[in-house]
Amino acid sequence: MIKKRILSLWAAHVLSVFLIILLSSLTIFLLALLVVHFDLISLKDRHPVIPILSFLFTSVAIGTFITVLVSRRTLTPITNLIKAIKEVAKGNFNVKLEEVHRIDELEEMARNFNIMVQELNSIETLRTDFVVNVSHELKTPIAAIEGYATLLRETALTPEEHEEYLQMIIESARQLSALSSNILKISKLENQELFAEKDSFRLDEQLRQALLLLEAQWSKNELNLNIELEPVVFRGNEEILMQVWLNLLGNAIKFTPPRGEISLSLTASEDNVTVKIGDTGIGISTEVQKHIFEKFYQGDRSRASEGNGLGLSLVKRIVDLHGGSIKVESQSGVGSLFTVTLPQ
Repeated sequence: MIKKRILSLWAAHVLSVFLIILLSSLTIFLLALLVVHFDLISLKDRHPVIPILSFLFTSVAIGTFITVLVSRRTLTPITNLIKAIKEVAKGNFNVKLEEVHRIDELEEMARNFNIMVQELNSIETLRTDFVVNVSHELKTPIAAIEGYATLLRETALTPEEHEEYLQMIIESARQLSALSSNILKISKLENQELFAEKDSFRLDEQLRQALLLLEAQWSKNELNLNIELEPVVFRGNEEILMQVWLNLLGNAIKFTPPRGEISLSLTASEDNVTVKIGDTGIGISTEVQKHIFEKFYQGDRSRASEGNGLGLSLVKRIVDLHGGSIKVESQSGVGSLFTVTLPQ
């Protein structure tokens, strides 16, 4: 059963002091009545200072005793907080404080502490996973470079083999470069809440430019393009937003078989703009869709060498920083459709 909060910390402190004074005074009053009633002290034979001091010390003793009892109950949550903070300092992020208190500030303190510890625990888990995943992703291209470089030392290689091994080293080096670049971008964006630099630009022209930059890839596979772009002036970070379109279009091209189709549309309303990028590729299973925007997640491990699982995570972060949203609709073997909505 949840207890109802009735006091603030300030009110509880004032009430505690009032009760201590009241109880002490009542106790002394009762003692004084008893003394007078039974004539325990005769002022004719004694100096009045002695009974006054007796009552004073008795009052102090009673007040101190009551204060200890009241303060212990009030300060227990703070003592528990100090113990919990010491545990967090040791690296234990599983501690939790009782959140139900009759005092508003103590309840809010406990609730915010639990939220903080939960966030710290999430960050620690993310950091651990990040280090493990980065180490794994770096290991593959480095091993490939070392292996093919070793093979190049062989003297009996044909020109074709020599060219093939060189090409594999170049591709692995590019993969390393892309990985380090994406890690730096994500690290920078995760520490950002807003883009400081925003400009107005033609979003439809930016999308056309992204397609032109990827022309070598889609023309090589003879892909059909279905493009419908409304003229739209958008205000945002033009340079970083280009990464969204290059990643989404690049994935659509990469996972679409030869002579397939890539669709790109841009529509605008009074409140937002919507970009849809679709393909007739291999599609994405329902299970993979749940994790597709997570760092280093790759649903198709057979094609892991073509990426490092950071592209869509980067896309999601950029869209979030623009105050927008991204969703995916897909079916295995049919194709995928990514929808990006950005506020005007």
